[in-house]
Amino acid sequence: MEAIKSLFHDILGIGAVVVTFLVHTVGRLGYAGVILLMALESSFVPFPSEVVVPPAGYLASLGQMNIFLVILSGIVGSILGSLLNYWIASRFGRDFLLKYSKYFFINTEKFARFEVFFNTHGEITTFVGRLIPVIRQYISFPAGLVRMNLKKFIFYTGLGAAIWCTVLAYVGYFVGNNIDIIKENIDYIMYFIFPALILLVIIYMIIYKYHKKRETIS
Repeated sequence: MEAIKSLFHDILGIGAVVVTFLVHTVGRLGYAGVILLMALESSFVPFPSEVVVPPAGYLASLGQMNIFLVILSGIVGSILGSLLNYWIASRFGRDFLLKYSKYFFINTEKFARFEVFFNTHGEITTFVGRLIPVIRQYISFPAGLVRMNLKKFIFYTGLGAAIWCTVLAYVGYFVGNNIDIIKENIDYIMYFIFPALILLVIIYMIIYKYHKKRETIS
């Protein structure tokens, strides 16, 4: 038990060190640092945005950065990182998946159905995916696999990133750079975001089915 407690405190200590490092890094690099780190976070690199944008929001509360430019930098970085994933999936992933589909228990028929689904519902899927932890980093891959319309991909990625970066920036602005308090506040906010996303998807499906029915009648 003591060993587990010790490990837990070590992890928290590392988290605090990381946040302190990022505060200094963002302080030195400014908005370019936010863009770079958020580009990494939105690519395939497992780098949490929760330790990137809040420190920048904290610096904004001190008057060292502008909160709106922090959010904008986070959005730009998120789009750039997502575009990298999109390009990788579009350029290499599609051919690779189809060539070795049997090893992934996927056949051409299943992939075709997936393509139809994502081409039909790619906008809402991309937007919602950007607001869900873990999925946020990898939602760009399926979009790239089916070669989703690039303008729509950028728009809905940016829209989801705008909401997420705004939440993170203001959490840092109001609670400071304490990693524990940041995590607690983000967890609390997610209790509201998840139901809102579920409601959004339900409304989307109702509207989609309504329009589909009208098309069938006409």
